[in-house]
Amino acid sequence: MCLRAAASIPRKLRDQLSWMRLDEMLRAIRNRIDSCQSKIRDEPDDVSGNANENDENPKIPWYFANGFLLFWGLLFFAAVLPFFNRLPTALTNEDVNKNEFIAELAYENLYTLSNIGTKLTGSKENEIIAVNFILNELNKIEENLQDDFFDMEIDLSQAAGVFPYATMLNVYQGVQNIAVKLAPKNSTSQTYLLVNSHFDSKPFTPSAGDAGFMIVTMLEVLRVIASTKQPIEHPIVFLFNGAEEGMMQASHGFATQHKWAPYCKAVINLDAAGSGGREILFQSGPNNPWLVDYYKKYAKHPFATTMAEEIFQAGIIPSDTDFRHFNLYGKIPGLDLAQCFNGYVYHTKYDLIDVIPRESLQNTGDNVLSLVRGLANATELSDKSAPVMGHAVFFDFLGLYFIHYSETTGIILNLAIAIATLILISVSIWRMAKVSNASVSHVACWFSVTLIVQVISFILGLLFPAVVAWFMDSLGQSLTYFSSPMLIIGLYVCPSLIGLSLPLVVYSSIHRNKKISTAYHIQLGLHSHAAILSLLVLFLTALGIRSTYVLVIPLIFYSLALAINLLTTLHDRGFAWMALLKAGQLIPFLCSSYSFYIFIVVLTPMGGRAGSAANRDVLIAVLTATGTILSFGFLLPLINIFRRPSFVIYSLLGVTVLAMILGCFTPIGFPYRSKTNGHRVAYLQVRNMFYEYDGTLSKDESGYLFSFQDRREERPLLGTNVNLTGLVSIKSKCETEMMCGMPLYDYRFTKSRLQSKWLPRSEPIVPPEIRGLELLNKTILNATNVRFEFNLTGPSHMSLFIQPYDNVKISNWSFIPSYLNMPPPYHIYLTYGIDNSPYNFFVEASSLHGDLGFPLFQMGVSAHFIGNEGDAQSVKFASSFPSYSILAQWPALYKRYVF
Repeated sequence: MCLRAAASIPRKLRDQLSWMRLDEMLRAIRNRIDSCQSKIRDEPDDVSGNANENDENPKIPWYFANGFLLFWGLLFFAAVLPFFNRLPTALTNEDVNKNEFIAELAYENLYTLSNIGTKLTGSKENEIIAVNFILNELNKIEENLQDDFFDMEIDLSQAAGVFPYATMLNVYQGVQNIAVKLAPKNSTSQTYLLVNSHFDSKPFTPSAGDAGFMIVTMLEVLRVIASTKQPIEHPIVFLFNGAEEGMMQASHGFATQHKWAPYCKAVINLDAAGSGGREILFQSGPNNPWLVDYYKKYAKHPFATTMAEEIFQAGIIPSDTDFRHFNLYGKIPGLDLAQCFNGYVYHTKYDLIDVIPRESLQNTGDNVLSLVRGLANATELSDKSAPVMGHAVFFDFLGLYFIHYSETTGIILNLAIAIATLILISVSIWRMAKVSNASVSHVACWFSVTLIVQVISFILGLLFPAVVAWFMDSLGQSLTYFSSPMLIIGLYVCPSLIGLSLPLVVYSSIHRNKKISTAYHIQLGLHSHAAILSLLVLFLTALGIRSTYVLVIPLIFYSLALAINLLTTLHDRGFAWMALLKAGQLIPFLCSSYSFYIFIVVLTPMGGRAGSAANRDVLIAVLTATGTILSFGFLLPLINIFRRPSFVIYSLLGVTVLAMILGCFTPIGFPYRSKTNGHRVAYLQVRNMFYEYDGTLSKDESGYLFSFQDRREERPLLGTNVNLTGLVSIKSKCETEMMCGMPLYDYRFTKSRLQSKWLPRSEPIVPPEIRGLELLNKTILNATNVRFEFNLTGPSHMSLFIQPYDNVKISNWSFIPSYLNMPPPYHIYLTYGIDNSPYNFFVEASSLHGDLGFPLFQMGVSAHFIGNEGDAQSVKFASSFPSYSILAQWPALYKRYVF
């Protein structure tokens, strides 16, 4: 199959890639070399012997070349991975008198909470059982409160509201918040610290990681602070919110309605996109960089990066947190922390306590406890002056040390390092000319050659992995690394190294220059890489990208090594400069590989739930390539000190070919594994009923609506027991029907509707009986306007779709009137918590030509019976899926009306 697909690659695309052929690359470099060689004729011969004495150093045998690269690879596995996965020792019940976070106590609470099962907003498990569990734990804490130091108040409240989110309006009622205020005894402080997480869950998951982990962390942090005599200056509000998974309704309700919200001046938000491991600080502010100062001072196990903040806010990560609503509606700045390891189990039935080590709880508990204590005593909370503007640049080094500085400092540092590097390169070129008894213009000419070569290397280093990702996707072999991450080395790291080294090796083999030594030529290649990074730093800094620090770190150490070499004779003593260069690249290598490994770990599982529209392999390939270039950019040119450096390229090519073969033709490349790396399959058991203007039923159909979660769509199910005969795209329905004529669940279903597929079913699906939509009243307001009043009863999760006909507009309704300025159709997402009373709403329509005696608008009502397994045939269909499939499916009733 792979070979057939490869043969079908369009000729046009192959022609577009023809510029990468070796002969054309050689020609471009040769032309530039010839122009530099022509300058030699006007230069006097070197009689001092300085230029070529370096070439007398014999090259190292070729078989050491791969060992050179292997050393750095082993360094990654020996240093980066252990530090990346390092966790503190978990404290047990025997340590309870130490006044520290006790992981075992938190683990016991997590066991109870996760065993409740799925805690969907509106369910008994979420609204009663989970709420009672948390209240019972809070009462235990209150019984052991240090009465002489603290006052404690518990507030259980309900909230209702509406707000726009993504492609829809989010309407909610009866969602619950459990807020606990722990205040210093007799405190009159009007500035509070807010600590938040959520206890509700997505459908069909016990949610031990998301976010039961953080709920029990908060309970234990509260217990420790309330039971010890360590004072705090500002009250702390612990918010256990019961509706986050449905676009963060409970945090919106708290921020806009709760009595304590106006006094909250900073927030620590706790969430998860995985289970186990360390929690990462991935958002801060907005503004108020002092918050990051406190993280540096109080986080015992730092794990943070500005890159995560910028990637998350760019929408690359398909998730969101309550942090958005606290910032947007409460104007509360803060720190956003989340679990991010093992995202394979996120929002699945495998998000169990079994995959969470106690050490992970200890890591997060230590950090959160220390941060809460620190911020609860922060003078900045009560500072009445305007907030400090600007963002922070922050990152940790192997979890050992946390580095941060202001955005302004970052700009100054970036500019200073880039300019200093370019100056040092200029001095080095002048020095080479003087020692080689050649003109500066002659050396500069050769520098321009190496700069062209290095630009080609840089481009190919990014392009080759992307081409591999595109090629594998074109073969239908995307996500081959999903369960076998070591394939990333062969699929993306090695092609990047090939692209990075190939032009350098070609240049080294064809250039001939008697005036400038081989050692100098290699230095010029390194200078070229530094010049490219410097120019990129200047450009990205001008764009305001704070993650530019990842380019600055290698530049700092290269510039330091170059400066020392220039200040000594090492710069001109053959390859003597190389020892300092290699030593200086140890820290940049560790830092760069560590930084980008974070995103490979986090984003790889997300490819399994990012939808089928985009090729996520390209994202992983480009991220891997960028990390490879920054890690090896100042190291790979050194392979030219070995004989036959092309052997390195052949070796890398062999590894790449092997990885592609394993990915295409062996089970290693199959992305899915039972329990650990599942294939997410989301579908609805749909009954569609269309009622016309006169009330007649014009269409009644049943089937399964699939919204595939990853690039492979239904292909992993072909050849299994699942009968998908008749599966078709709904794209044609989307062109003729409002919202495709389907009960699209939420904004994710809406966004991916063109990729959704429909499997018809002959036997009608019979969803649970509901009262549904009822027209209460129709009032003619004037000659062009009419008002419809409705009552809607149904399950806890429903949607309304409204689309006016031509020459009609919706002029007013019960929801946010300003949202009517958005283009129709309108999607209103309805959720209730403990209050399941009917929704009463009105819609006003205006006829632009004054005639109200014809259809004005369509209204679609979808009811989602989440947790209901459906009828017998649906149960049988679900049981036919393979063991590696993770199903999220339920009955959905859709009724379309015309008014």
